[in-house]
Amino acid sequence: MIIKLSKRLQQIADWVPKNSRLADIGSDHALLPTYLAKEKHIVKAIAGEVNPGPFDAAVRQVKGARLESIIEVRRGDGLAVVQADEVDCITIAGMGGGLIVSILQAGVDKLSGVQRLVLQPNVGEDLVRQWLREEKWLLKAEHILEEDGKIYEVLLAERPIEGWQADEFVQADKSMYASRQLACGFVLDEQWLLKLGPYLSQEVSDVFIEKWQHEVNKQERILNTMAKSDAEETAERREQFVAYKSELEELIACWQKGRQ
Repeated sequence: MIIKLSKRLQQIADWVPKNSRLADIGSDHALLPTYLAKEKHIVKAIAGEVNPGPFDAAVRQVKGARLESIIEVRRGDGLAVVQADEVDCITIAGMGGGLIVSILQAGVDKLSGVQRLVLQPNVGEDLVRQWLREEKWLLKAEHILEEDGKIYEVLLAERPIEGWQADEFVQADKSMYASRQLACGFVLDEQWLLKLGPYLSQEVSDVFIEKWQHEVNKQERILNTMAKSDAEETAERREQFVAYKSELEELIACWQKGRQ
C-alpha cells in the first residue's frame, strides 16, 4: 500500500525528526503516522482522534498497513490520549488556531518530554504564535503553501536549547519579534509580526502576498456589509476595519515593490 501525502501533510512529515515517538492529534485517517511508519522514519506513534468516524477509519488504515506494532490509535479529546513523557514530537493540523491553543493548554502537563511541535492552524496563526511565546517554545521555522485553492501555514517550534537560562530565551524571542522597518518605511511591530509570522514576513513569497490580498478582499466584504447599517457602534468599528484594510494594502504594495 503506497501512501501519497498532500503537500500540506508532506510539509508536516518533513518536519518530524527521524526516530521520533510521535503523537498526531486529530489524526483523522492516520495518514501522517502511517506514512512515517512505512518510511521507517518514526519508532512509535499515537494517532489520537475524538470523533468516531475518523477514529474507525484510522483503525482500519493502521490495520490495513499492518502497522499495529508501531501505531496505536486512541480515541480521546486532544492530549488526553497521551501520557507524560510518552512522546517527543506532537503534530496538530487542520483546525483553528484557537482550538490548537486550547488543546495544548489543556494538556500542558503532557508536554514534559516533548521536544518539537509541528502545528498547522487553518486560521488564527497569531494565537498559536502568542501561546508559543508565553509557554516558552521557540518558533524555529514557518512555511506557507497553497493547495487546492487553500493557503496553509505550518509552524515548527522547539524547546529552548538545553542549558539555556530564562533570559536567553527572552533575548531570542525579543530578537525574533523586534520591530523592523521595511524599505518603503512601513514598520512591522510585534503585533504585525505575530500576525504575519516573523519568518514568513522576511521571505515574502507569491503565496504569502496572495494570502494577505485575500484578507484585504475579506475586509472589503465586511465593510460593504457594514455600510448597510447606520448604527453608531457600527460606524466606530468600520473605522477600525478601514484602517486595517488600508495598512494591509500599503504592506502589499510595499512587498510587491520590493520584489520588482
